[in-house]
Amino acid sequence: MTEVAFHFNAPDKLAYACRFARKAQRSGVRVVIVASADALAQIDGMLWRMQPQDFVAHCRADADEELLQHSPVVLAADAREAPHQELLLNLGDAVPEGFSSFERLVEVVSATDESDRSEARSRWRHYASRGYQITRHDLVLKAD
Repeated sequence: MTEVAFHFNAPDKLAYACRFARKAQRSGVRVVIVASADALAQIDGMLWRMQPQDFVAHCRADADEELLQHSPVVLAADAREAPHQELLLNLGDAVPEGFSSFERLVEVVSATDESDRSEARSRWRHYASRGYQITRHDLVLKAD
């Protein structure tokens, strides 16, 4: 069964996704980041602008097959487009279709956007009602 974790109180979800991707890549973990098209475009740009020592190899889900197979981070609008199912990072409002094919799912929740927080509560209820054990990570407490 997919391991589900919620990372709450992210001051900037997109910046957090970039740091998360960098850490995952350094740990040898392959990640699929799911978000809206606009958010994916922003993340793509942010990843390219990271310092050289922080470079995160990545591609979009519509890249050619060889690039997809070698990219540790894939940006996708739909999790079902993913070339691997190790870790799914969801920045979207909805439960990602196909999430259950991944080993792990991480939901990122804003610190200040009440709409985002409300949607996250709905996703939490969805996973809990289906028997998923949920791990909670409060990013504010972690930073202290």
